[in-house]
Amino acid sequence: MSLSKLPTELPNPKSKDLDTKDTLEILKIINEEDAVVTLAIREVLPQINEIVLMCLEALKKNGRVFYVGAGTSGRVAFIDAVELIPTYSLAENVFIPIIAGGNEALGRSLEGVEDDEQGAIEDLSKHHPRSGDVVIGIAASGRTPYVAGALRYAKERGCKTALVCNVKNPELAPLADVVVSAETGPEVIAGSTRMKAGSAQKMILNMISTTIMVKMGKVFDNLMVDVMVLNEKLKERASNIVTQITKVNRQVATEYLAKSGYNVKQAILMIMSGKSAEECAEILKDHPSLREALELINAR
Repeated sequence: MSLSKLPTELPNPKSKDLDTKDTLEILKIINEEDAVVTLAIREVLPQINEIVLMCLEALKKNGRVFYVGAGTSGRVAFIDAVELIPTYSLAENVFIPIIAGGNEALGRSLEGVEDDEQGAIEDLSKHHPRSGDVVIGIAASGRTPYVAGALRYAKERGCKTALVCNVKNPELAPLADVVVSAETGPEVIAGSTRMKAGSAQKMILNMISTTIMVKMGKVFDNLMVDVMVLNEKLKERASNIVTQITKVNRQVATEYLAKSGYNVKQAILMIMSGKSAEECAEILKDHPSLREALELINAR
């Protein structure tokens, strides 16, 4: 399909004569169109679920998840992957973002690199992808050459593959085991896929990674019990989490956090089991889910 016929490139009738409208009218139009994003994602929840299950299976076997994109898609992917490390104490090189043009493209536009299919192969090959890894391509148009190169190479290496895009029947569908087509339609500014398409991609990647973190035991109830405590704000957050779960006061929570080296799960387990830091660390090594660890202790 030619670029001019892609839904994301078509003029949006709802924003016709946009340049003649006052600022509040423009804001209302953008806001109304943004509401389309969540509805589009709702239609593809089963496919998003398939990606989550695919990734969980890979991670259980020490596989990795790669995000690959160009431009906005690559930047959105970088944000999602990088923030998993402090939020959930996820090890580095588990979720790996790859953007066309490399890190330089994070700070400035390097639009020509999205056409470099061979560049994607070279960028991905540096990580030695293997059977058991998952490679997720992100491309609003569903046809970006850089993403095509990465998915094709990933398939050759035996990886599972997925595509997140914003059009129906994308050209790259044959290269993906799972396709998520969140059809967000024409943008308020025709072709400006940093808008609805980019928002949809961010939401979808957030959904994928967050659900994976929950199922990996890095969340208890709806609290980030694996948070990496790196500053004063996070010390306070950690203390709040400990008090919410154990019902002890702030002073006790702070004492146990200090004893555990600011490991939130360990501090909670120490308080609720009466066991030492060393004993709790050993339990969590075999049972990283706090809920499972607590159930184990209560069953003894």
